[in-house]
Amino acid sequence: MDFSQLPFDEEHMLAGLRPWIECESPTFDAAAVNRMMDLAAYDLIAMGAKVERIAGRMGFGDSIRAVLPHPNAGAPGILISGHMDTVHPIGTLNSNPFKRESNKCWGPGIQDMKGGNYLSLEAIRQLIKADRQTPLPVTVLFTPDEEVGTPSTRELIEATASANKYVLVPEPARPDGGVTWGRYAIARFDLEAIGIPIHAGVDPRLGKSAIKEMARRILEIEQMTSDDCTFSVGVVHAGQWVNCVADKCRAEALSMAKKQQDLDSGVRRMLALNSPDPDSGFHVSRGVTRPVWEPDEQCKALHKHAQTIAADLGFDIPAAMSGGGSDGNFTGAMGIPTLDSLGVRGAGLHTLTEHIEIDSLVERGKLMAGLLATLN
Repeated sequence: MDFSQLPFDEEHMLAGLRPWIECESPTFDAAAVNRMMDLAAYDLIAMGAKVERIAGRMGFGDSIRAVLPHPNAGAPGILISGHMDTVHPIGTLNSNPFKRESNKCWGPGIQDMKGGNYLSLEAIRQLIKADRQTPLPVTVLFTPDEEVGTPSTRELIEATASANKYVLVPEPARPDGGVTWGRYAIARFDLEAIGIPIHAGVDPRLGKSAIKEMARRILEIEQMTSDDCTFSVGVVHAGQWVNCVADKCRAEALSMAKKQQDLDSGVRRMLALNSPDPDSGFHVSRGVTRPVWEPDEQCKALHKHAQTIAADLGFDIPAAMSGGGSDGNFTGAMGIPTLDSLGVRGAGLHTLTEHIEIDSLVERGKLMAGLLATLN
């Protein structure tokens, strides 16, 4: 089949994508994420998929796992793995509404990663309309918690991936339009500083400010950054009244390394900051971790296959290792051939300027269709 001739239509795709973008789905709002899962489940069922709704846990939203009809259903096939949660709180549409100007379209989560998820479903729809049976069964898994490290669905992703031969991840394309065949390791940490409260209007020096201690520790942690391992603190919570010296301050930190041994070393350095007394000082506990995923020969072969399809469609998809982390870290580290960053081109992800390049919907949709129709 000449995939360049499949009748993808960017206007039709934008119209279908718009309700997904206008259904805001921040990770920590389980009900909002579930509303997004409702939309995706409807689209999948309308395509003839058998959809399984998997109840959320740990306070997060649900997942949906859809299996497309296939003569060899149940045999190892292709898993399309994506997440429906975003970093944007409810109300972001007021600042970054769904809008189109020339070849750009804006909206919260449109690049990371609803655009890629949507074009994946459109690829399946186009193959169904063309009466083209994929050589392998296709499963789609959408999860609710990737933006916070996938604490509640890692086991689900790994279990689903282990029953498949390939994993395709439609996270945003790399800045050069390329794809990802490996990702750096990421570790998260929970931080807590404990102080001594006192009325700030009397003499704050008689207490001990947990906020001051956390501020000192943040500087110490971020100064640990090197070319091999980075450290950053991105969330801080403390205090309720300005006239009270805070006795507790909590924060979250993230560390990234290109090699697992460097991340392991960074983890040890972070944990060494713990105070010996559990009731005072400063405490660090380890959160979720994404392992290093380095490309093996199977990943490279999968990329070569995709590169051939892309070349036939008139564009190039160089491959590289990437930072940022995704659920591809898990499947790639398991040794399952995984190709990531198959989603839309764009910029501004995680910001109020998040947008996509509209023509990439058709471009990457055809690439996804080509992969589904030729992998065996």
